Amino acid sequence: MEVALAEIDLRAEQAKIVRNALLASLFCALVLAGAYCGLPLLFSFPTRLDERLALVLQADLFIVLWLALAVRMVSRVRFVSAEDNRGAAYAAPSAQLAVKAAFLQNTLEQSVIAIGAHLTLATLIDGSALALIVGAVVLFVIGRAAFLFGYPNGAGARAFGMVVTALPSICAAIWALWLIGAGFAKDVFS
Repeated sequence: MEVALAEIDLRAEQAKIVRNALLASLFCALVLAGAYCGLPLLFSFPTRLDERLALVLQADLFIVLWLALAVRMVSRVRFVSAEDNRGAAYAAPSAQLAVKAAFLQNTLEQSVIAIGAHLTLATLIDGSALALIVGAVVLFVIGRAAFLFGYPNGAGARAFGMVVTALPSICAAIWALWLIGAGFAKDVFS
């Protein structure tokens, strides 16, 4: 369902973005709270650095799988489409490829941020706090699906998926920076 740019009511679309972003933020808070409270009852989380990093790398495989799926979606269209077969260097993507290529680009960007933030945070936290990283991976998976299915319907429709994907990664990065800064300040001022 393609909508011409002139047909988009920007204010209405912005209202959808805000509404869906707020819903996504609430959803993230609920999932992360559930992960933090519930997962430690089911699993024992590691405290040793090597075990923490192993756990996060294993969990982040689900992020890599989404990236592989996005690559596969683009390569499949390039294989069957004469218009897209030569590659991105020779022409803009066809209508058949455009959403898939945009999804791949965004998934690559979000994957790098998420994996980097998760690995950094895993060097700074241990035990049951690691459940938050597992929750963030679950949110990444849900967010990518929501983003992909919402993409053809505009920014308002994809906002929920974008926020569910990105917000936990941004929060993890900010938390890691804060912990690094607090550790640095403690070393300097003690």
